[in-house]
Amino acid sequence: MSDARKVSFLGLGVMGGAIARHIGEAGHALTIYNRSPKRIDAWHEANPSLQVRVATSPADAAEGADVVITCVGNDDDLADVVLGPRGVFKTLQPGGTFIDHTTVSARIARQISVEARDLQVHCVDAPMTGSQIGAENGTLTLMCGGRKSAIEAARPVMEAYSQRIVHVGKAGAGQTAKMANQICIAGIVASLAEAVRFAQASHLDMERVYEAISGGAAQSWQMDNRWKTMNADEFDFGFAIDWMRKDLGLAMDEGRGLGVSLPMTALINQFYADVQAMGGGRLDTSAIIKRLPRKGKA
Repeated sequence: MSDARKVSFLGLGVMGGAIARHIGEAGHALTIYNRSPKRIDAWHEANPSLQVRVATSPADAAEGADVVITCVGNDDDLADVVLGPRGVFKTLQPGGTFIDHTTVSARIARQISVEARDLQVHCVDAPMTGSQIGAENGTLTLMCGGRKSAIEAARPVMEAYSQRIVHVGKAGAGQTAKMANQICIAGIVASLAEAVRFAQASHLDMERVYEAISGGAAQSWQMDNRWKTMNADEFDFGFAIDWMRKDLGLAMDEGRGLGVSLPMTALINQFYADVQAMGGGRLDTSAIIKRLPRKGKA
């Protein structure tokens, strides 16, 4: 491909591993890095036809790269791989592009942007929505914060794994947009759980109820993808409650800084804490329904 770039991807988790595959398949020269060698081995097994370089550190990954992308765990992880003594910014050259897909605080996103500006590096905070399915299919939506020039520098690579790239504002704006996204999802999932339990208690035909209400104003992605699995008590997939609680915590912290009250978010966050206490932290967010026992059951 005429616009092939040297791209380094750090963080081969559920989302990152799929994104890295799309980047390699698009014809970019790919370097990968992950703190756990087991994930690198698993990625190679899943993608045997892709030739990649395996970096020994974030700094090694960024050496000679045109674009460096991170998809790690939290603020501390991101600060370590980017700003640490063996971090990306130790070797990423002026004119390079840094993209972060981790869901983190707007504070760390803005801090990294300032460091990138001083290094003359393009910087984009671009949290994602679209779930694991979107990552696998290359149909993610990216909420991007940063300068317009940075977004355009990142776009040719991001197009390999996304169907929508939205520049929502300055540095950190991508992260705050993702917080709004998570607030919406949490409210929808919580109300969907109550609707499922209500319909079950009414002894309704659950497939007919879904058919009736999914074509109207109540329709949502969550209803289309979680109504049947919630009814069947199936939760071993999808976006984990542990991750959602992290994200809602970020939103509530940001809200306090803005002087914005988020009472519904705080309540649902507590509901998720209840499910965590039941041992359900790694279950899909739709497992919030476990707080609501079926009628006649303890």
